[in-house]
Amino acid sequence: MSLKTKLSATSAALALMLGSAAAAEDITVAYFLEWPMPFQYAKAMGTYEEELGVGINWVSFDTGTAMSAAMASGDVQIAVSQGLPPFVVAASAGQDLVITDVAVSYSENDNCVVADTLEIDASTAKELEGKRVGVPIGTAAHFGFLKQMEHFDVDLSTMEIVDMAPPEGAAAFAQGSLDMVCGWGGALRRMKEHGNVLMTGAEKEAAGILVFDVISAPSDFAAEEAELMSAFLKVTAEANAMWNAGTNKDKMLEVIAKDAGMDLADTEATIATFTFPSTDEALSDKWLGGGVQEFMIGVAGVFAEAGSIPQALDTYDSAVDASFLSAVAE
Repeated sequence: MSLKTKLSATSAALALMLGSAAAAEDITVAYFLEWPMPFQYAKAMGTYEEELGVGINWVSFDTGTAMSAAMASGDVQIAVSQGLPPFVVAASAGQDLVITDVAVSYSENDNCVVADTLEIDASTAKELEGKRVGVPIGTAAHFGFLKQMEHFDVDLSTMEIVDMAPPEGAAAFAQGSLDMVCGWGGALRRMKEHGNVLMTGAEKEAAGILVFDVISAPSDFAAEEAELMSAFLKVTAEANAMWNAGTNKDKMLEVIAKDAGMDLADTEATIATFTFPSTDEALSDKWLGGGVQEFMIGVAGVFAEAGSIPQALDTYDSAVDASFLSAVAE
């Protein structure tokens, strides 16, 4: 059964549960290219427009910080797969955003790479002091960089840190302009052609460096368009469930690769490092039930200590609203 057919079969029940989701006329949704996810199958099939009853303008971004800025200006209503750190930066600055779902967990697909020519690995990481590194400031990659340098006791004050989006960082790294560079997705694959990572995904998780993205929205939009928000999460959850079931992966992969702007082999290799929590998992204590809120305090503390934000908030509980996903689960 196709995703569209499956969703159409449940549309009557969804309408009864959520009411009409078409209060808004058109919305703009932010996402990343070279970041393959199951939702892109539903995106390409037109399932979101069909089930939400609105026109959707899909706009790609290079960083989660740019997504925050677009939501602040009112240009974007929903961000799919915004990194948690850029969300924390925006929330800490007073931007009124809410996390509505966990999009993806991907410790293997966000990292920092050291130039081959330096011959520096985990055992000699202190030699990174004094080096030049390209980092997209305020992103998950920035958080990972800060935590890794802390783990290896590298003095950040000795380093030249340049704010660069991953694609630009990868290009500069290939030209030999950077000693280390941090990023994700397709840019990270290109970075690895010229260097090595200091820590694997498993090693990062063991050191408490979690990497995951969220589905976020301006809180006023989410509150005013609650039915539409839940319907969006419903379509996303159905796509994730279809992917996780494994029976339609080949069919989905081809569509996802095209939508992500990637070839099939790179798409398969990238998405294999991703984990897509189910609705029940996302609502559990590990995630929206408390784990995300607690983890945000730690992320904010790291950024505050590094001077990337003035100060951390005492709590980030109000920055998470699981009610829209709970409506889907019910």
